Amino acid sequence: MAASVAAAAARLQRAIRRSCPWQQFSTESRPPHGAAVRDTFLSFFRDRHGHRLVPSASVRPRGDHSLLFVNAGMNQFKPIFLGTVDPRSEMAGFRRVANSQKCVRAGGRHNDLEDVGRDLSHHTFFEMLGNWAFGGEYFKEEACSMAWELLTQVYGIPEDKLWVSYFGGDSKTGLDPDLETRDIWLSLGVPASRVLSFGLQENFWEMGDTGPCGPCTEIHYDLAGGEGPPQLVELWNLVFMQHNREADGSLQPLPQRHVDTGMGLERLVAVLQGKHSTYDTDIFSPLLNAIHQGCEVPPYSGRVGAADEGRIDTAYRVVADHIRTLSVCIADGVFPGMSGAPLVLRRILRRAVRFSTEVLRAPPGFLGSLVPVVVETLGAAYPELQRNSVQIASLVSEDEAAFLASLQRGRRIIDRTVKRLGPSDLFPAEVAWSLSLSGNLGIPLDLVELMLEEKGVQLDTAGLQELAQKEAQHRAQQAEPVQEEGLGLGVHALEELHRRGVPPTDDSPKYNYSLQPNGDYEFGLCEAQVLQLYSEDGVAVASVGAGQRCGLLLDRTNFYAEQGGQASDRGYLVRTGQQDVLFPVARAQVCGGFILHDAVATECLQVGDQVQLFVDKAWRMGCMVKHTATHLLNWALRQTLGPTTEQRGSYLNPERLRFDVATQAPLTTEQLQTVESYVQEAVGEDKAVYMEEVPLAHTAHIPGLRSLDEVYPDPVRVVSVGIPVARVLAPASQDALQTSVELCCGTHLLRTGAVGDLVIIGDRQLVKGITRLLAITGEQAQQAREVGQNLAQEVEASKERLSWGSQDLPGAHRLSKDIGRLTEVIDSAVMPQWQRQELQTTLKMLQRRANTAIRKLEKGQAEEKSQELLKRYPEGPLIVDTVSVESLSVLVKVVRQLCTKAPSMSVLLLSPQPSGGVLCACQVAQGATPTFTAEAWALAVCSHMGGKAWGSPVIAQGMGHTADLEAALGTARAYALSQL
Repeated sequence: MAASVAAAAARLQRAIRRSCPWQQFSTESRPPHGAAVRDTFLSFFRDRHGHRLVPSASVRPRGDHSLLFVNAGMNQFKPIFLGTVDPRSEMAGFRRVANSQKCVRAGGRHNDLEDVGRDLSHHTFFEMLGNWAFGGEYFKEEACSMAWELLTQVYGIPEDKLWVSYFGGDSKTGLDPDLETRDIWLSLGVPASRVLSFGLQENFWEMGDTGPCGPCTEIHYDLAGGEGPPQLVELWNLVFMQHNREADGSLQPLPQRHVDTGMGLERLVAVLQGKHSTYDTDIFSPLLNAIHQGCEVPPYSGRVGAADEGRIDTAYRVVADHIRTLSVCIADGVFPGMSGAPLVLRRILRRAVRFSTEVLRAPPGFLGSLVPVVVETLGAAYPELQRNSVQIASLVSEDEAAFLASLQRGRRIIDRTVKRLGPSDLFPAEVAWSLSLSGNLGIPLDLVELMLEEKGVQLDTAGLQELAQKEAQHRAQQAEPVQEEGLGLGVHALEELHRRGVPPTDDSPKYNYSLQPNGDYEFGLCEAQVLQLYSEDGVAVASVGAGQRCGLLLDRTNFYAEQGGQASDRGYLVRTGQQDVLFPVARAQVCGGFILHDAVATECLQVGDQVQLFVDKAWRMGCMVKHTATHLLNWALRQTLGPTTEQRGSYLNPERLRFDVATQAPLTTEQLQTVESYVQEAVGEDKAVYMEEVPLAHTAHIPGLRSLDEVYPDPVRVVSVGIPVARVLAPASQDALQTSVELCCGTHLLRTGAVGDLVIIGDRQLVKGITRLLAITGEQAQQAREVGQNLAQEVEASKERLSWGSQDLPGAHRLSKDIGRLTEVIDSAVMPQWQRQELQTTLKMLQRRANTAIRKLEKGQAEEKSQELLKRYPEGPLIVDTVSVESLSVLVKVVRQLCTKAPSMSVLLLSPQPSGGVLCACQVAQGATPTFTAEAWALAVCSHMGGKAWGSPVIAQGMGHTADLEAALGTARAYALSQL
């Protein structure tokens, strides 16, 4: 084996020594620019080794909830590794590919955020250069040889500066050492002294707790250059996926082997430019220069730790790294927000603001001014940065300004709170929480602690932990309920189907329906054969018994499997000839081109049985209505907000639809109304909905096509409202700009009239820049409009009542409470959102007027009561008595007026209430404090009544319960006389 590997490697070495068509780099000559290093990598694999170049995926993971951000080049290829790739998609044809992938490592399992700035190497954003071979296109020998060729022959890195490592085996798991890879490196000329073996942690790569995995080999660069002990940094990781980690933890051989390699561009450029730090390369120098020019600090000098006086160089690195991350994320549709990836991005932005303002002394708006520098350095490789540069700078500047304002408010709140603390008191956790990212002001907790440390105050960390736990519990309760996980097909099950030559499920019958003259839809019958049955744990079985949940794989189906934001069909199937025995189907899902039906067997069912499938018509119709309505809503939003408006996601089921859209600001009342009117117009015209499958390449010429960041099948289905697809596809046609045209595999109405109506019943900002709309259709929409009209009439009635004016205080309070209750009803009612906003605005105005009326009546009543009391107590230092009022606020006003008119008097008044409680208010005379305080006086009286009191040394209030008012008054008099 070793001899054959050596012979093959020798042949490859001879090939490597042949002339190379690219410019070869040399560390002796002028160092290459970072962009040239990227371009050379890509052209090497494309031109010399026949790799297909694919664009970088968005840093927003596509359909992968296990990640906050794309953090490796392999993320977008997971469907290939897992065997779930759609066989009709472009990705299914990938064999050998290469790219430069935008990666973010902040939050989650791979989190470099807090390390950025502290050293010379960590980044939250970086570019991953990678090449892949799928399905055994090539494996270890070719992968190692290509890597060695590129590094030594093209980039010109001296061979004696490169070391390699390989997997040395693991006795506990029974994994043998990867001697094949070791021998390949030796045959390529790497001395045995520079070929090192390591264990699972260093040289065995796993995608997750389960899934494809395998040994990896790493190429390292020696920064010491042979002088003294080696200083090795990892340059390139080559992963050989040949195992699958099963759910029970065991390892099984993968049916198809893959190569997955990754090399950080920043580190490679540092090596080629002879730098010990990535921050010293031309990738970062434009940013560092811009920071120096915009701030009042010395130039960047690359210091770390104690040598970095004032943390100036740390701040340089933080700001330079973070503005790259922010720019790339915002360009890909991830905006600073309150949870998940948006929350991480918010932390990154605020960390950058802190270092730029507090350390670099940058002027306001400085971060946004760095965005053009990022676009200049990265825009050619990632054009989305150029397209979105204005929005990126705007969002960064707005959030920077908001955070600086929050910091000022936060400092004032801290100062005010610290003044009230005793010498040994802890800073209240509730106040710190309200200042934090989880609270109102969005100040990172570590910054709150730092601000307190400067004042010599300790934070109540135990209380803070308790609040964090409560918040986590609250978020868990508020989260959308997790749907029961459906049955699925694992990588081995899928490979077995391929081995047997089982074709992908023919699901074209899902489009087999027609519109009858009476307006009803008729769904065609679908007859199929059971090709395979699976038990709940995914094991292939020949039959299932009564009551058993199972997965059914059929040769064809009319069930729509959940994808593209549309809920799965549900329904039932029967065995041919046994129409009275129904097998319920709860859902259908797609697994690598196969449709798996999640069913319950009511009788024995066997492989080979002939069945007939029936979708739940009402459920399917609901989905069709909502999906066509979603397309109309998307078109209406573009008509209202502008042609560059982008969809950010959607989900629909028969009950309602959810639509996320990129917006500069929340939609106004007028915009919501306009969107609805566009949809209503299209529905009222009962336009035909045209659907046709066309080659994916043909859709590239459709102007303004509304497509999403998804992998589309080829051919792809085009859905056009009101205009035939052929006209939309015609050369130079502009028809697509006049209507809704989208790439979509969903099921749709054949005419728009069946939508009936569409009402947007809710909108909220998920994060700054993304608005989520909730909408309903048909009868539900009509009912929502009726609810809105009824509530509008109630608001009008309240308006009339207020215009009449209230003659007494109880009547004014009733009206105020009625307005409050009506506000609560409108806040939660299912009604048009534009109308809700209008009524909420009106109610706020009415509530203010009602409160003004109450204050006016209270003031008049207080005036009347105070005059009565002054007549009763014309002189003396003390007034202690009872008075009849409806509220504590009136009682306080009476006390205030008495003390204003008679400043030398101290006043305490009690007011018994119909409920049995007793209200208390008091104020001490000018000059009575500090020996005699209102707070202590009220506390003495209310404690006597079994109640509580609060206030200040001058004025206080409280409440309690007592049947003996005279005793309470006696306590009040006695306490006052003892203090006067």
